[in-house]
Amino acid sequence: MINDIKKDAQERMGKSLEALDRNLASIRTGRAHPSILDSVKVPAWGSDMPLNQVAAITVEDARTLKIVAHDKNLSAAIEKAIMTSDLGLNPSSAGTTIRVPMPALTEETRKGYTKQARGVAEDAKVAVRNVRRDALAELKKLAKAKEISEDEERRAADELQKITDKFIADVDKALEVKEADLMAV
Repeated sequence: MINDIKKDAQERMGKSLEALDRNLASIRTGRAHPSILDSVKVPAWGSDMPLNQVAAITVEDARTLKIVAHDKNLSAAIEKAIMTSDLGLNPSSAGTTIRVPMPALTEETRKGYTKQARGVAEDAKVAVRNVRRDALAELKKLAKAKEISEDEERRAADELQKITDKFIADVDKALEVKEADLMAV
């Protein structure tokens, strides 16, 4: 029982960490990375499709993304979708290929993105702590029903705290890496 609770908590905390990684990847840095365009939706075939499903996105050089549409008729729609997204990118079309240059980040935008990254990391920490709270509530319920002893409950709570601390440290580490990436000129 206790092991199931700990295992479940660990899995859920792991999912919070994965979500953090996805969210941090979507925050733009000065370098070109295909995941920057994950939030872009292109009107194609009667619905809004994610850009990575209607085109191949590759990194051409450190500051340029190259996009090749699977369907050549979608090039204009892809270009428009990137322009209207809130990413502040200006694609340029050359036939069937669309190039998206990454503008250099100003100090002000770097600080803004860093602040955004900290917010995302804080949300991840809150999610991890909520998982801990849920697990502790389950432990209390078991102790109240006399299915486990108070000592077992306390031991399990201590182990849960150690697991939580580990995941919080992982969140801090991911944030540190992202901040360093953002502040690198």
